[in-house]
Amino acid sequence: HGERSGEVVFNTSMTGYQEIATDPSYTGQIVTLTYPQIGNTGVNRDDPESGHPYIEGLVIRELSPVVSNYRATGDLDEYLRAAGVVGIDGIDTRRLVRRLRIDGAINGVLSSVDLDPTSLLAKAKAVPDMNGLDLVKKVSTTTASRWTEGYPRELAPDLGIAADAKRYPIVAVDYGMKRNILRSLACGFDPWVVPASESAEAILERKPAGVFLSNGPGDPAAVTYAISTLKKLLGKTPIFGICLGHQLMALAAGAKTYKLKFGHRGGNQPVMDLETGRVEITSQNHGFAVDVPSLGKTGFRATHTNLNDDTNEGIASDDLAAFAVQYHPEAAPGPHDALHLFTRFRRIIECGSRVPVAAGS
Repeated sequence: HGERSGEVVFNTSMTGYQEIATDPSYTGQIVTLTYPQIGNTGVNRDDPESGHPYIEGLVIRELSPVVSNYRATGDLDEYLRAAGVVGIDGIDTRRLVRRLRIDGAINGVLSSVDLDPTSLLAKAKAVPDMNGLDLVKKVSTTTASRWTEGYPRELAPDLGIAADAKRYPIVAVDYGMKRNILRSLACGFDPWVVPASESAEAILERKPAGVFLSNGPGDPAAVTYAISTLKKLLGKTPIFGICLGHQLMALAAGAKTYKLKFGHRGGNQPVMDLETGRVEITSQNHGFAVDVPSLGKTGFRATHTNLNDDTNEGIASDDLAAFAVQYHPEAAPGPHDALHLFTRFRRIIECGSRVPVAAGS
């Protein structure tokens, strides 16, 4: 119960509602799940992508009255209530999603305390536009810390890295980082997590073998301090970016970004590697994209494209030993087709700054 407002978006994943709710990238957003029945598998201690839910609200068709999963330690309703997240069921979510696809993402309000349509409409119109909004400051860590936690044993995928392999020291810049990204990095690296406001000088003082740029919420163009930092880092050390990190890398190189009509959120987005022709099914969560023509003279090339709408899904520069993807190779939720990108980052660090970053290199 209560009242929350934000940008109304939709996610097409059939599973993973706990991971979605706790992904910091959803800060400022009310999430509509397209799968009709939610809550069947309950919630557990291993799946949260952060310390608490970040969504402003949850919109679903039907809340399952029964929790049935051996890993469950609680149910979704209690979990969201405890976190103060407002939810609503009984909504024709397919109709709502058609509205969002036709008209684009719109602002909305969820309330159990104000039932006056005129008042609620005024509140929805007063919600800040996502364009120009820096939400990274709300979710980034404020102190540097070392990350050592790997995957839970029963959930660990095979990244092809031996348990006794060397762990390269890297700096992971937290713009709103998901826990599963850090678990994936911990398989081949020794990551230090630093705030989004960390200076380039402070990052390089740690003498990292590479730098990782995380996912996060809001308009990438508004995170000007991160862009300034990345301009100083490009060419100094290998860099790998995911989602918001991908957009910030492009902006630092001199390219542009723009807001998508309704974004990509789900675990079934087909992406083609333009350099190999290989197609992967990917997990995605973003509302902005890199403008490909603006890559121009930046020294970066487009490496991946979304087969649904031809938007950019990856960039790379061999000379700068930098690459990034718009999608989420760590999944959580979603398929594991792109997990190899973490080992690609490792190979670039091992082999030197001019190693091509195409798949299979």
